[in-house]
Amino acid sequence: MRLITLHVPETYIRDLDQLVDDQYYPNRAEAIRIAIRDLLTDEVWRKKEKL
Repeated sequence: MRLITLHVPETYIRDLDQLVDDQYYPNRAEAIRIAIRDLLTDEVWRKKEKL
């Protein structure tokens, strides 16, 4: 895996932390990885399958 740095609004961090506290995800990084994967699935990978 590669490390990236990004700026995220405080409200996103607060809500991510709430998901982690509620044990939906083990940590912020995993929640962000899943969100990126889901975005790519919806926006990129499915479009490639249709070609």
